[in-house]
Amino acid sequence: MKKTVSIENWLLTGHIIAMAFGLIGILIVIPNLNLILSLSEFGQVVFRWSMAGGGVVYMVLGAAAVAMYAYNRLGVQHWLGFLIPSVVLSLGAELLGTSTGFPFGHYHYLENLGYKIAGLVPFTIPLSWFYLGLSAYLLARVGLESRFKASWLTTTAAIALGSLLLTSWDFVLDPAMSQTSVPFWAWDQPGAFFGMPYQNFAGWFGTGVVFMTVATLIWNFKPVKLTEINLNLPLIMYVGNFFFAMIMSIAGGIYIPVGLGILLGLGPAVILYAIAYSKQQELVREKLEKTVKNSEVKLPNSSVEIVK
Repeated sequence: MKKTVSIENWLLTGHIIAMAFGLIGILIVIPNLNLILSLSEFGQVVFRWSMAGGGVVYMVLGAAAVAMYAYNRLGVQHWLGFLIPSVVLSLGAELLGTSTGFPFGHYHYLENLGYKIAGLVPFTIPLSWFYLGLSAYLLARVGLESRFKASWLTTTAAIALGSLLLTSWDFVLDPAMSQTSVPFWAWDQPGAFFGMPYQNFAGWFGTGVVFMTVATLIWNFKPVKLTEINLNLPLIMYVGNFFFAMIMSIAGGIYIPVGLGILLGLGPAVILYAIAYSKQQELVREKLEKTVKNSEVKLPNSSVEIVK
């Protein structure tokens, strides 16, 4: 277990480092042509490789980190029970969107995000739905179940809140990835919200609700006590990806989507984590008190008669 947790942490670290290098390349290196030309021949080769594959690396590492986390904390059934619906259904939505404009609007992917499935959707996109989707869902569900009694109502609220956290990330991500100096996709019919159609956010929320609902139904076959699960990795994953998109958006002079993302996504995610952490600390104290109580040795009150 310790070995797999260590791998999980290394994958998360690699994911964060890859995002940081991506930000440096996009915001500092690319705008400064002289800086690129001053690199050695080897440095320029590395730079070209990083620009061509950097997006792929950070998303693959993110998916691997969350997959390992889910395997360690939830077990194979729950890991696959979320992975398969999130990847399959999000890919279906993306293929439908890039072909027909439903449910997100009319758009197409550019290069640098990896091999395109059916020539339309990079294979890394469904992976990002998985790792951010599971992170958002766990923050919402564990946070709510730490505060309220687990029930169908709590689970339904967790699906809605998890989908909102996921959509709030897109408030910040989409402008950063489509409207700034280095775009990764383009809107064929730009909308009123910083170049994006409002339909895009309805599509994001709806897609999240669908695959989180399917995953929840699968999980119900073998319930797991979620309130005891450590949420450090989901929080770091959500916050790290949020800041990546936020920095790019701010650098592009895009502020309103960032504010909405903080209000509806980042803020609630941190609050939910704090609620879950507080509940877990309470459970630890209760277990410790119970252990101490059970280990106490009580000597019986008895008199000893000495017979001469």
